[in-house]
Amino acid sequence: MSLDSDIALLKGIPLLSELPTEQLRLLAFSAVRLELAAEQVLFREGAKASSGFVVASGGLQLTTGQGDDKRVVATCEVGALVGEIALLVETRRPATATATAPSQVLEVERKVILRMLNEYPQIAVSVRATLAERLDATVSELRQVGEALANVGSRATRRP
Repeated sequence: MSLDSDIALLKGIPLLSELPTEQLRLLAFSAVRLELAAEQVLFREGAKASSGFVVASGGLQLTTGQGDDKRVVATCEVGALVGEIALLVETRRPATATATAPSQVLEVERKVILRMLNEYPQIAVSVRATLAERLDATVSELRQVGEALANVGSRATRRP
């Protein structure tokens, strides 16, 4: 893939979509392209996380647990950003990421994002606004789930 196609890929990510082309170019230039074979593990649940990954081709499956307790929590296709929280803060991987097919990912390191946020405060404002919108949507969804669970619980206690 070319630098221009990597820029286009990054531009399609909601967290990064408001960045100016020059900053996207810097991100694309500093990103490391990794090739994964089918079934190859990109990272494991609980590992320290210092970067995010953008799926450039193929796909990833995110799972938690092991053996009989293993659960698929997400499937990530081309254009997905995996590990976005690690781009902003120190954290651990909440799941294991495994390639579902031969895949390529772009690894974006936290230090690059943080440097960009420090050097270009307008980018920090844009990222903050995007994260605030998503947090608001998540809180709203959790409220709806809570209400649905409360309704199920109240119906269960009314049964004879």
